[in-house]
Formats: sequence, structure tokens, C-alpha cells
Amino acid sequence: MSEVRRVVVVLNPNSTGDGPTNARELDDALRGVVDVELVETQHAGHAEEIARDAVKDDDGTLVVSASGDGGYHEVVNGVVDAGRGLAAVLPSGNANDHATAVQQRPLAEAIRDVVEGGPITRIDLLEVSGAGRRRVAHSYVGLGITPVAAAALNENDLDAVKEALLVARSFWTYRPLTITHDGQDIKLDSLVFANIDRMAKYAQLAQDSAPDDGRFETLLIRHRGKLRLLGEFLRVVRGAHPVRSRSEAYEFTTRTPMPLQLDGEVFHVEGGSTVTVRCLPLALRTVL
Repeated sequence: MSEVRRVVVVLNPNSTGDGPTNARELDDALRGVVDVELVETQHAGHAEEIARDAVKDDDGTLVVSASGDGGYHEVVNGVVDAGRGLAAVLPSGNANDHATAVQQRPLAEAIRDVVEGGPITRIDLLEVSGAGRRRVAHSYVGLGITPVAAAALNENDLDAVKEALLVARSFWTYRPLTITHDGQDIKLDSLVFANIDRMAKYAQLAQDSAPDDGRFETLLIRHRGKLRLLGEFLRVVRGAHPVRSRSEAYEFTTRTPMPLQLDGEVFHVEGGSTVTVRCLPLALRTVL
């Protein structure tokens, strides 16, 4: 019996992207192959609720997010919270970092293959815990300017000059953050933990990273002034900035309130909070 017996496609009916159209096309492509249900979200966070409810009674349910990385973030958290089912993304937004880095073929083809007996894929996730909450991320966790600038780049079709101007404008109003790690205070401009080899269409993090290797990449840019920060970010864009691969957890304490980005979704963390980022090896069942 196939491990995928039902597909639930989650879409935002008011999306300015291609989510609704892509969802209908996936439904058409899978007609006669597997039962497909299209479910529309009604409010922020609803995709997570839909995913949790969709898989709770059938471990063979695949929840597909017709969205960008943010919508898929909700679906992944819903599936992981339920402890069963599968999740996949049908790239339909401005930021599709996960699909760009991981998917090698059209989703309809991958689903058809699994329904016909092909293997399920398992990939790692990042877990973020602290301040009384736990979330998982499919692609990256970031604080500071790098994820902010990367998100801005993702929303624009840019040449090299426009890229530099956009980044410079973002950096002009940026203020550094301070965390405590291993007993040392670190004043930083950016700290990124990544489960994929690139962030946005432009930022190459690590050429040898894999989403199923039980490790994650850490990119730290210490505060050295705005011109230095701009240069460091452009090094990230070229894939020239040093990145450390690690399997052990990374724990830090926030010195002040700060935003924390998970797959582009922003969560606010209070000052004095202890945050732990770790890899969850092969924690997500998916279709690629």
C-alpha cells in the first residue's frame, strides 16, 4: 500500500502569488492518481491548524502548501506538532528558498512516483526552543540584518547595482544586536542557522550542505560598522563568507528584545531569553 493515500492542498485564496492557480493545476495533474482536497486559509496561522487536523486521523495524508516559505513554515509546524503525516511545498510565493534548494522535479511528478510505490524522503529540520515556546524551521533561523536583506532581495527582480542599493538602504537604519553565547557577549549584525545551502536567490551559504546530513550551517557576522557590514553581506551573496557546520545545539541568551526569523516568519523574543537551536535529524517526511 502506498504511504500517500490522500493529498490536502492548503492555499490562501487572497494570495497575490500563484497559489490558487498552482493548487488547481496540481489537482488536475493528480486526478485519477490520488484523492486531492483543496482547503483555503481564512486567517494568519490557519495553515498550521489545517495541517494538524488533516494528518491526525491518517498518517498517509500529505499536506501540500501552495505558498512561499512562510506558508510552508506553518504547514510543517502543524504536521510536526501532530507527530504524523507528510508535508511538501508547491512553490507559489516570492520567497521559495526551500523549493529552490531542495526540490529537483515538479511536485506532481514526485507525488505520482510515491503513490505508485516510490520511496518517501526524510529531511532534517531546525528546532528553536526558548521563552516558553517551540517551533521548527524547514530552511533557516536568523537574527540581525542578513535574513531581512535576503527577504527584500527575494521580492525584487534585480541587477547587481540595484541589489547593492537595496542592501545599502536596508543597512543604513539597522542597529546591531547583542547575545551571550558560551559565557561571552557577542555584538553582532547577523546570525543565521541554515538547513539549506542558499538563502534567497542570491545568498550562497554552503556548497556542501545537505538537508538530510544531521547538521546545520552557522553564519555569524560580528558588528564592525556599516561599511564593513555591507562588505560582509556582499561576501555572503558571493558564497565567500566563512560558514561553520555543526551537529551540536547552539544556545544563546538575548540581551535585549529582538526579532527572530524562522523561514521568513518573524517572531519577537524578549530580552533575557535563552534560545536553543538544534538539528532534528530526518524529522520531516516529505516528497521530492
